[in-house]
Amino acid sequence: MFTPIKFYQPYHGPFDPCPPRPYASYQTPPNLYVGFQQPNLPQFPLEKALYKGTLWPCFYDPYPTPIPEGGKR
Repeated sequence: MFTPIKFYQPYHGPFDPCPPRPYASYQTPPNLYVGFQQPNLPQFPLEKALYKGTLWPCFYDPYPTPIPEGGKR
């Protein structure tokens, strides 16, 4: 299974005037984890597909919940 939210620690230089940030995050889309699209994938009904923005559930990715300061959930 994939993890759509990745974390990393930004570089903080010795002469950087800002305080260091403990962790930063970014989100990757689900299409990165699907090699070739298999035939006969399950599909959303038409109204639900229009609402979600994709026909196939494996490509659906809702907006993430905000990550609080410090990168801990």
